[in-house]
Amino acid sequence: MSYRFKGAPRQHALAAATLAALSCVAMSASAADRVNLAALANADAHDQFIVKYRDGSAARSNPANLSRSLDSAAAGFSGKGRALGLKHLRRIGTGADVVQAGRKLDRAEAQSLMQQIALDPNVEYVEENARMTAFFTPNDTRFGEQWGYGASGVNATQAWDVSTGTGVVVAVIDTGIASHSDLNGNILPGYDFISDSTAARDSNGRDSNPADQGDWFAAGECGVSYSSNSSWHGTHVAGTVAAVTNNAKGVAGTAYNAKVVPVRVLGKCGGTLADIADAITWASGGTVSGIPANANPAEVINMSLGGSGACGSTYQAAIDGAVSRGVTVVVAAGNNNGNASNARPANCNNVITVGAVDSAGKRSVWSSTQKSNYGTVVDVAAPGSNILSTLNSGTTTPGSESYASYGGTSMATPHVAGVVALLQAKSATPKTPAQIESILKTTARAFPTTPDQPIGVGIVDAKAALDSLGGGTPNPGTQTYSNAGDVSIPDNSSVGVTSSIVVSGRSGNATSSAQVAVNIVHTYQGDLVVDLIAPDGSVYNLHNRAGGGADNIVQTYTVNLSSEPLNGTWKLRVSDRASLDTGYINSWSLTF
Repeated sequence: MSYRFKGAPRQHALAAATLAALSCVAMSASAADRVNLAALANADAHDQFIVKYRDGSAARSNPANLSRSLDSAAAGFSGKGRALGLKHLRRIGTGADVVQAGRKLDRAEAQSLMQQIALDPNVEYVEENARMTAFFTPNDTRFGEQWGYGASGVNATQAWDVSTGTGVVVAVIDTGIASHSDLNGNILPGYDFISDSTAARDSNGRDSNPADQGDWFAAGECGVSYSSNSSWHGTHVAGTVAAVTNNAKGVAGTAYNAKVVPVRVLGKCGGTLADIADAITWASGGTVSGIPANANPAEVINMSLGGSGACGSTYQAAIDGAVSRGVTVVVAAGNNNGNASNARPANCNNVITVGAVDSAGKRSVWSSTQKSNYGTVVDVAAPGSNILSTLNSGTTTPGSESYASYGGTSMATPHVAGVVALLQAKSATPKTPAQIESILKTTARAFPTTPDQPIGVGIVDAKAALDSLGGGTPNPGTQTYSNAGDVSIPDNSSVGVTSSIVVSGRSGNATSSAQVAVNIVHTYQGDLVVDLIAPDGSVYNLHNRAGGGADNIVQTYTVNLSSEPLNGTWKLRVSDRASLDTGYINSWSLTF
C-alpha cells in the first residue's frame, strides 16, 4: 500500500507536466502565426518592433494595460542572461504600436522577444520595425535624355495632347525634397515622418518640413563597410512625376500639371517601416496621431523604396487603408536581379508593382548584380535606365540645384505614377485603384522582344491608357468584331483554311481575357485543329482534335492576348486532319 501511495503522486505530477508542455506547444504554434520574422535576416541588431493588439482588447484601450503586457513579455524574455526593458514609443496610423527594447538584440534574441510578445492572446501580430532603403542605381552618363517619354517609353508626348495631370495630387514617399526652380512650382506642403532625429538630421524628428537634409553616411555607419554621398533620391523621383514644363529650361515631368506632396521617410541609413506606414496613411488622407491632417490628400502614392521579406501586416494595413480611400499605390519592384516576391512593398497586395526597361525595351541592367527585379508580382514595366531628372549637387548637405541621370526601378515607378495622374485628370469620375491597374495592364504596349525574365504584361502606354477612357481619338472600349461570311474547310488538309477579321482605329494591346467565339459546322470535330493567329503571326491553339465523335464546334474561348497589339488582321485557321468528313466556318468573332 505504501508503494502505491508514493507512486500515485509521481504519476499525477508527470501527467500534469506533460499536459503543461503540450499546452505550451499549442500556445507557441498559435503565437508563431502572429510573428513575422522575415526581416530579422536583413540586419544584425534589432531594437524596435511593431505590435498590433486586437480591437477591443484592454491593451488597445488602456495605456496601463498595454504597459503590463509589455512588462510581462520583457519578464519572460531570456537573452544572454541580461534583463530587458521594453517601452511604448507611439501608436501609428494603422492602430499598431511601436515598442522599443532597452538595448540592441541579436537575431536570436529578437526572435525570442517577438515570440514572448505574441504569447499575449490579444496580440494580433508582431514584426520588426524594419528599415527600408531607396531603390536606385546612380548613372554618370546623360544618354537618351528623357527618352522615357517617347514612343519607346511611356508615350507621354502623345498623351499630353489629352491630359497633363491638372488637379491631381501625387504623394512621393521618399527622402524628401530639395529646392529646385524646375520643380518648386509644382510642390505642395508635405511632411517629415522620420521619427529618429539622428536619421532625420534636423535635430527634432517629425515635423512639417519635408526638406531633404541628405542621406549620406560614413563607412560602417549603416551596417556596411562603404560610405555613400547623399542621393537626393526624392527630388529625382518628384521631377519625373511633375517637373515644371514648358518653362524653357531643364526637364519635363510625366504629369507636369499635377502637384506633388513630398513625404520624407528616408534619411541616414534609410527609414523604418512604422514611419513609412504612417506616411502612407497620412498621404492618403488618413489620421495619424499627433500629426495635422494632410490638406492635400493624394490620389496617387509613389513609393520608390523597399526592403526584403514578406509584405507583413503593417505595410498591408497601411496600403489597404490608402486603397480604401481611393488612392492608387505605385511601388518599385527592386533592383537586385531577383524575384520581386521577396521584396516589399513590391509583394504587397493592392499595389501596382513596376519593373524597369531600357530604351530598347529590354529588362534594365545597371551592373552585373543590379538588374530589374522580376516575377509574377510585377504588373507593368516602364523606363528605368538613364533617366534624367532634377537633382542637387551637394555631396552631403544640400548644395545648388542640378540635373542627373539615374537608373533603377525607382526611376520607372514615377513614370507610372505620372501616367496614373494623367488618367485621373482625364477621367470624368475618379477611377478606383483596381480600375487604374486594369487600364494600365490592358493598354500596355507589348515588349519589342520577350524579356529574359517576366517584368509585367508590357510597357505602360500613356496615350493608349487615356484613349481607353473615351473622348478625343479613343479606344472605343470593349468591341466585338465578326467575320464576313462562311468559309469551306477542305477535307484531310493540314494547311486548312483561314477566315480573317481586320481591327483598326484602336491603340494599345488586346486584353488578357479576350473572347473568341467560334461556330464551326462539321460532321466530326475530332478531325479539327483550330488556331487563332494574331496580326504578328503568333498562334494560339483553341481546339486540337478533341471531342471524339461529336460534330459542330460552338464554343467561346478565353485567351490572354495582352501581348498583342489590337490593330491588324486576325485570322481563324481551321484544318481537317483526317478524311471523309466535311464542314465550314459558319461564324467567329473577337471581343476585346
